[in-house]
Amino acid sequence: MTATPSPRASRRPSRKRRAAALTAVLSLLGPAALTVGTGSALGAAGTPVTERGRDGQELSVSVTRGLDPSGQTVRVTGKDYDESKGVYVALCKDNGQGRVPSPCAGGADMSGGSKASAWIVPRGDAHEGELATGYGIGGTFDVELHLKAASAGLDCKTVRCAVVTRVDHRGAGDRSQDVRVPVAFAAAPPPGGIGVDVPEGTVSYREDARFATAGKPLDALVHPESEKLYVGADNLPDTADVDERGLYVLDPADGRVRSHISRAPGPSGLRTSAVARIVGPLPGDGVRFQYPLRGIGSAQDGDASARGVWLTGSAVTDVGPGTSSPTAVLVAQGNELSEVDPGTGAVLRELTLPGGNRFAVDPARGRAWFVDFDAGKLHRIDTGTLTVHRTLDVPVVAGGPSGFVEVDPENGDVWLGSGRTVLVLGADGRPAATLAGPDDAIAVAFDGASDRAFLVRQDGGDPAEPGDDNNGSLTAYDTEEYEQRTDPVPLTGLHGQLGAAAVTVAPGGAAVYVTHPVEGKVIKLVRRTSPKVTSSPTDVTVEPGSEVRLTARAEGAPEPTVRWQLSRDGGTSWSTVRGADHHTLAFTATRTQDGHRYRAEFNNSAGTTRTRPMTLTVAEEQPASGGSTSGAGTDGGSTSGGTTNGGGSSGGDTGGANVGGTRGSDAAGGTTSGGTSGAADGSPGGDGTAAGGTDGSDPYDDGTGALASTGTTVLSAAAAAAALLAAGAALVRRRRPDRAPAPGQEASQG
Repeated sequence: MTATPSPRASRRPSRKRRAAALTAVLSLLGPAALTVGTGSALGAAGTPVTERGRDGQELSVSVTRGLDPSGQTVRVTGKDYDESKGVYVALCKDNGQGRVPSPCAGGADMSGGSKASAWIVPRGDAHEGELATGYGIGGTFDVELHLKAASAGLDCKTVRCAVVTRVDHRGAGDRSQDVRVPVAFAAAPPPGGIGVDVPEGTVSYREDARFATAGKPLDALVHPESEKLYVGADNLPDTADVDERGLYVLDPADGRVRSHISRAPGPSGLRTSAVARIVGPLPGDGVRFQYPLRGIGSAQDGDASARGVWLTGSAVTDVGPGTSSPTAVLVAQGNELSEVDPGTGAVLRELTLPGGNRFAVDPARGRAWFVDFDAGKLHRIDTGTLTVHRTLDVPVVAGGPSGFVEVDPENGDVWLGSGRTVLVLGADGRPAATLAGPDDAIAVAFDGASDRAFLVRQDGGDPAEPGDDNNGSLTAYDTEEYEQRTDPVPLTGLHGQLGAAAVTVAPGGAAVYVTHPVEGKVIKLVRRTSPKVTSSPTDVTVEPGSEVRLTARAEGAPEPTVRWQLSRDGGTSWSTVRGADHHTLAFTATRTQDGHRYRAEFNNSAGTTRTRPMTLTVAEEQPASGGSTSGAGTDGGSTSGGTTNGGGSSGGDTGGANVGGTRGSDAAGGTTSGGTSGAADGSPGGDGTAAGGTDGSDPYDDGTGALASTGTTVLSAAAAAAALLAAGAALVRRRRPDRAPAPGQEASQG
């Protein structure tokens, strides 16, 4: 007979005991069950994986499973590679053994600029250094890659992907260095709501107004501090009776003119002049600007005339902020670049370039980028010394029409527009992206708060050219991945026959302004965001007569409206709850509402989003059971345990076949299941606390003795699973607060 252990001090079993019981039950269910919920997949996620190539090369990746879809850095090492052959290390689509892995994130890296790839070359290779990494001894390398689930035309959520090595572009058909380590990204968390017409939180822009208050607009800037809209303008051909030249200060909300500064210093005193380019903002308010042909001026809201100087030499072709002082200005007069004092016109420094006439300044990094569109050259200039540091070939713009060159102030990327193509270079000059479109890329503006670039395309306006329709567009791009973030917004009538458009963005990106020289207007576009659910109701169980309060909220621009919807048929059909147009829906529950489903629908001009449906359960609370009708101890023995709550009955003196009789414990613990198995001839059953039995205090122990090591019956796999589920159900019941018996009523007996 098995010895009876001492009673446990706590009613709740220890974590170690529960884990042991779970493992024992799972072991009965077989090896397949042991893989469920054990965390083996998660453990594998952080385990390095090594694969070998056909010639013994080894490629190892530090993390291969559960990768963050938004981006995760992994370590990639290799050894025993052929040191005479350069290879790319990249995230690519896995097309199988012997097939070229393609496409790859970032494409074939011929410049070393891809953030998702690395270039390994033989030691002493001409590209070793800034662009590529040389092999270590024994054909080794050790690099880091930043892997994203979707990038540059590759979506690893829909196709099988791997970190691969492949011979570089100098041996594109050579498969000898192919090694593949498959990788998998974690599933993205489900969204808080369900977008109806567009995904929730979708950002778009729409035309809000056209301001016809600033002549023929040539350039524009929203001041980052005062937030006033400054517009440089010339005369419109069809309003010759009014001189509209000068600098306008507009109210950005409605285009109302706050100031019009028309006069600036010329070669022989003040004169009325157009404003061709805006250099940048002045502290607090106002702007510095360039006016034809050689004027550099400054003004702010309320000034009667501009301050400025008239330079010597040829016509000014571009301007930008200088670096030697807060007021200095860089000026391009063709291929002559000089830094001047805008107060006196004195030339502080100067540099002659081989060609070109346009540039952009990166003050944060002490650089300027001077472009020669005709020759396809881009010169990187150190603004501290005003010397050329490096010259890059940019074939995409060679011989093409002059578009623009701009620098993203946040990350130093260089955006070059030429014809219908935009070439994006990293701050180090390495190609990062190429953006093509149906119309000429004419201007771009950046918003650091939202990490967006706003690209304006302008139609050629030539009826003889196929595809010309006189309409341009505005599109927002991510400035980190260079992916399109909004659909192009049509800009009707915007073509290049009467001048180039310009663009500026309000801080934060809530509004964008595009100059329209053809119509003589400034187009205002406002941001819209479809509703995104921030809180939603979950399933609720109540008693009849209880108050139910369901709350849901969503954010969006403009502010979304809400209405509540109801389904009486499990979600097959929905109807609107009359008058329910607030964030909270409150009502008193009735039995007829049991099983009803509810959801909130949010709507604005950008789209519609719904919360996920919740289910309302309306039911009377069941009183706690005082005893069990099954398994009461009798002289003949029982085949199952006693009650889980209430007073215990006496256990049977003799056990039935195979399963022991019960012995009741005190009222607090309830009855116990039988101890050791009774013999078939009816010999006495063991004490309830013997191996396999319970003392009524452990909800995880079902009292069958299935897990006992002596004199027990081994349950089938199905019975073991049922026992585990029953234990869990008992736990739920035991966690509910006990109800005291009514006055004069004793607890029921098991």
